[in-house]
Amino acid sequence: MRVRVLGTAAGGAVPQWNCACPGCSGARAHPGWRRRHASLAVQAAEGRWYLVNATPDLGEQVEDCPELHPGPEPRRTPLAGVILTDAELDHTLGIARLREADGIEIVATAPVRHALLTGLHLGEVLTPYARLDWRPLAPGDRPLAEDSPLAVGAVPVSAKRPRYAAGLDAPDEDAPDDDAPDEDAWVVALRLTDRTSGRSLLYAPALAAWPDAFQRAAESADHVIVDGTFWSDDEPLTSGFGSRTATAMGHLPIDGPGGTARRLAALEARTLYTHLNNTNPLNDPAAPQHTVLRELGVEVAADGMVIDL
Repeated sequence: MRVRVLGTAAGGAVPQWNCACPGCSGARAHPGWRRRHASLAVQAAEGRWYLVNATPDLGEQVEDCPELHPGPEPRRTPLAGVILTDAELDHTLGIARLREADGIEIVATAPVRHALLTGLHLGEVLTPYARLDWRPLAPGDRPLAEDSPLAVGAVPVSAKRPRYAAGLDAPDEDAPDDDAPDEDAWVVALRLTDRTSGRSLLYAPALAAWPDAFQRAAESADHVIVDGTFWSDDEPLTSGFGSRTATAMGHLPIDGPGGTARRLAALEARTLYTHLNNTNPLNDPAAPQHTVLRELGVEVAADGMVIDL
């Protein structure tokens, strides 16, 4: 099973269109610093791929990934669907860019589906263009298809809702696809397992907490890619662009007493960071923070990198 990293940036990407912070200015001066919104492409079978999150950069990300190109028939595409880790705009706005398809398969937890249908009215907007085929995402590894070597499972990590969904009622607890607790399943990590090799990748681009279930999943994974939005907890404050700490915004920082770097260093898996905010010093390849991570054996994921399981 092959995984391609399509993007590694937090909301707004790097550079962000309305920002002249050092990270964004550096990315304009040095195109190699640029990062697209965090997303993966994962191979479910030969010629069949799923996106993990559908970002505003979806079109460009598909064009930069040869495995996702259409053909040989004019409208034949290897892109089979989208798996969502949450309902945030930066992870879901790209769904609208798939409207040229006859149908769009969306794998999501019950709260995420509820938010997209009730808060964003995605069904009302897109069904005149394309059929929406919803599939449940729940704890426990489940194959995406009987003949697929790819199994997918959700590890609930946070009850953090998108701003637009703050006032939504909870989804129907009796819904047949609601296999995960409502509040815990607003944000999940994905466990992607190759059923042939038994090897797995754990992907958590938004991590507001580190629950026991996530620790167990990380300990059993071969690759762990997690939320690296902010280097320090006070980064949103010291950068001058925020009024809350990283933790209060729903992102565990990399460094510091409550940081994730040393947790990752203790794992046997290959560990990487993704979802970097434009204020994160790691956007500069020469920043000393890279040395800190190298000494811990932790990496920063790069747009376009490939991981074979």
